[in-house]
Amino acid sequence: SLLNKVVKQSVESFSMIRFFVPALLVFSMSLPVSAIEVGDPALIFEAIDDTGKSWKSSGHIGNQILIVYFYPADMTGGCTAQACGYRDRIDSLTASGVEVVGVSGDHVENHKVSKQAHNLHLTLLADGDGSVVTAFGVRVSIGEKTVVRTVNDKQVPFVRTATACRWTFVIDLNGMIVRKDSKLDARCDPETIAKVIAALP
Repeated sequence: SLLNKVVKQSVESFSMIRFFVPALLVFSMSLPVSAIEVGDPALIFEAIDDTGKSWKSSGHIGNQILIVYFYPADMTGGCTAQACGYRDRIDSLTASGVEVVGVSGDHVENHKVSKQAHNLHLTLLADGDGSVVTAFGVRVSIGEKTVVRTVNDKQVPFVRTATACRWTFVIDLNGMIVRKDSKLDARCDPETIAKVIAALP
């Protein structure tokens, strides 16, 4: 199966990807990270997505309402519940012109396995050096951590080199931050943000 293939590739490439930090960031130096608040313009950033390709916010901001949520780690209870909550609402959100992007310090291979395991139809970005997280002002700890999860009856190592706090931002069509949640419940976040989107003018 496709999931078997992804898991096999993840295990085989573990020894190589653990040294790869797949995130780049481009942002305005005129806006300090501590100033990212509701009413501020969204930062322009770039990172590697779950397909291994470069994802640039400049190609998305202004075209869709953008939900950017930062989370600690793939394949953990709260983070999985949050991702699946967005998954379950993705059709209605997409129909409303909304794009959902999750960001964590996990490696690309982690994201691939997680998406296949939970049938996630949203973009996950690998912020291995914590630069995107830091630019948004999200609290983060830097340092490699590895946990092993059982996926499809196989032991799969999940490696991350940055662990972010759980924050969610909403960027409107004008490229402005219209919502910032820095204290949230992982399971309630998708429903809360869906209501915020519905209330936007």
